Amino acid sequence: MRKRIVWLLSALLLCGALSLAQAPVLNIDPKGHPELADAQKAIVDAFEKIEIAQKANKDKLGGHAESAKQLLTRASQELKLAQETADKKLPAEKR
Repeated sequence: MRKRIVWLLSALLLCGALSLAQAPVLNIDPKGHPELADAQKAIVDAFEKIEIAQKANKDKLGGHAESAKQLLTRASQELKLAQETADKKLPAEKR
């Protein structure tokens, strides 16, 4: 019985931590990578619209909006990694 309680509490804490998706940030220089920066801006805009929808629907979206926000945050991180990878492959004089 005690193991079940510990397991349940651990699962609840993990779910709580995962449900708080960090907002994506704008951290790609539009001068160096304008297309990636535009894509990242669209992600941030979509994230904000989802938050508005969550408030309007009083969080009755079955967790799907929160999942979408987590995926958007991950997509923004991937774009940043793409920018960093591209920058590493550029000759020093073009950076």
